[in-house]
Amino acid sequence: MEYGQFCPIAKATEVLGEKWTILIVREILMGGTRFNMLQRGLSLISPTMLSKRLDSLEEAGLILKRKIPNQKGYEYFPTKSCEELLPIIKTLGDWGMRWARENLPDKDCDVELLMLYLKRSINIDNLIGNQTVIRFKFTNLTEHATWWITVEGEEVDICDTDPGKDIDIYFTTDVRTMVKIWMGDTTYKREMKNDTLKVVGHTALVNTISSWMADSMYADLQPASEI
Repeated sequence: MEYGQFCPIAKATEVLGEKWTILIVREILMGGTRFNMLQRGLSLISPTMLSKRLDSLEEAGLILKRKIPNQKGYEYFPTKSCEELLPIIKTLGDWGMRWARENLPDKDCDVELLMLYLKRSINIDNLIGNQTVIRFKFTNLTEHATWWITVEGEEVDICDTDPGKDIDIYFTTDVRTMVKIWMGDTTYKREMKNDTLKVVGHTALVNTISSWMADSMYADLQPASEI
């Protein structure tokens, strides 16, 4: 895609303006290094399209593609030019929180993306002991309705198959409610009072959820209609 202009905005858009590119950059800046990790954060992208966009980003010098030692596949790492996009991505998100999220349709409440973000929000320093297992049951789903976040030492993972470990805390709700809580539109206390969220487990975890599972970095931003 070329605009035929010397304007730096036009030149930047030639690199970043293709569909999915900004979101791939988002995932890489958030720590996604492997193909399957990037797909998890971009559930509607085809493998072919993801490969094509990664090749374009490598050619543009935004990512470094490196063979995984003794394994099939590659890892992808942000270069300096990619890292300089972080405040731009953050500002774009600020704008989206204020101006582009009214009347969010159910189809945009992507459970896989939600779980990925919840995993990234875990603050292991505020958990108790070396292992914590958190189970989520989403009442509005018939497929992939149950998810687990497992924390072992410094490792945090998500899965939609039972890890076979004792559960420390259970969340039962619908995807939209959990999205609203994480985005800062409502609170755990309010949704538990409204009976749209049930949280059962060790009291020390139930009473301190916000300390060990942080809200979105955009949670304090109100929509423009409420300002």
